[in-house]
Amino acid sequence: MLRSKRVTPHSLAARKREGQRFAAVTAYDYTSAQIVDTAEVPFILVGDTLGMVVQGENSTLPVTLEQVIYHAGLVSRGAQSALIIGDLPFMTYHASAEQALHSAGRLMQEGRIGGVKLEGGVEMADTINRLVQAGIPVCGHVGYTPQSANTLGGPRVHGRDVESATRLIRDAEALETAGAFAVVLELVPATVAAEVTRRLTIPTIGIGAGPDCDAEIQVFHDLFGLYTDFQPRHTRRYLNMAEDLVKAARQYAYDVGERSFPGPQQYSDLTPEARHRFYAQVGNPTSGPRSPS
Repeated sequence: MLRSKRVTPHSLAARKREGQRFAAVTAYDYTSAQIVDTAEVPFILVGDTLGMVVQGENSTLPVTLEQVIYHAGLVSRGAQSALIIGDLPFMTYHASAEQALHSAGRLMQEGRIGGVKLEGGVEMADTINRLVQAGIPVCGHVGYTPQSANTLGGPRVHGRDVESATRLIRDAEALETAGAFAVVLELVPATVAAEVTRRLTIPTIGIGAGPDCDAEIQVFHDLFGLYTDFQPRHTRRYLNMAEDLVKAARQYAYDVGERSFPGPQQYSDLTPEARHRFYAQVGNPTSGPRSPS
């Protein structure tokens, strides 16, 4: 049963204060959003990971603002209760605060969502502050930041040494001070993530960051096994849908080839009397569709 009220950044903050850990899911379309929302997951991210998961790209970098807006619109129609946040894609907010305002405004207005997420630490604090002043809720993102994959050398854990761990804490605190309502911690050592969570009054949302974050976020397709070629270490498969779907597709192809589908339950036909009149008009066929009688 769907909840009657839309989740807000304020209600997520209340969950942190009450020690109530919550789940978050990255989704890209109406159907998956509807499923997640019905399961009462309070936070849905329309991630730029759609470039890899949906489009088959090697990174998030080719994803455009228009594409995220499109997918945000699908998700917003499917989820009636969850807070929906959309990623600002690569180079749609880096040039200036004004660029970020324009991009975030479009994403919220056209995608009909409740806020935006952007990557970066201390260097993004002024931009976040400007967005929040304009009434745009912002979720931060530190640790491994996929849009910086080319400079970071690909996915890797951040904060393994004292210097980088301390810098990560400073980044997260700067985002809170700037007005972010939450911060994603991606690929961060569990001890460091726990310390960040302890220091912040806003929720931390972990992915590959251990059990002590205030929330956990995973991609819909990872959780439910919608593909078989790759399983990130940080996810758990709750279903293996790809295997079941392949089996079902093979059975479908077999049934079509053997003429066992469609059967009488899947189509309608003329009554015997109407069929007799039809053939009297057009002539008896030498071959034709099989009838149920």
